[in-house]
Amino acid sequence: MVAYIHEHLGVDRDEATRLRQDYWQRYGATLLGLVRHHGTDPQHFLWHTHQFPDLKHMLVCERGLKAMLRRLPGRKIVFSNAPLRYSEAVLELLGISNCFDAVYSVERLRFQPKPAVGGFRELLRSERLRADRCIMVEDSLSNLTTARRLGMKTVWVSRSTRRPLAVDVRVPSLLDLPGHLSRLQTVS
Repeated sequence: MVAYIHEHLGVDRDEATRLRQDYWQRYGATLLGLVRHHGTDPQHFLWHTHQFPDLKHMLVCERGLKAMLRRLPGRKIVFSNAPLRYSEAVLELLGISNCFDAVYSVERLRFQPKPAVGGFRELLRSERLRADRCIMVEDSLSNLTTARRLGMKTVWVSRSTRRPLAVDVRVPSLLDLPGHLSRLQTVS
């Protein structure tokens, strides 16, 4: 992303790094800042910043992930700030694409990435889901904060020992999720 900002905005690398971090912190996604402040074409940005010829070797998959996902009750939906092509490639490489009922990428949500509430609402509306019947599993606290505000249960995947208010359950590994389901049960 720094290279993209450097090249397309004509700023030096330090300024590109500063802009990337500022927009990510302010909006939850660098993309939003670039679109709002520089008129960047979101499709162009996503295409150029998600080219990873060595993606397979960049991924880390925990043994047993697919089996664990299949055992989890309920529908499973991917909500990603990445483009669809990239999200689907990651799921395919991890061998878990058939574990999910839907994939909501940033372009499917009209470029309303997490933690913006608009993307969450669009997903809930499209899938006819009530927020209080959903569990958001994430490694980003800002995304969990929005989910919690909407009424979702939240799971923070983190090795941190703290548990912020927006977090119902903290797990160091996604594989630990089944052991905490009873604490996440939603009431009809």
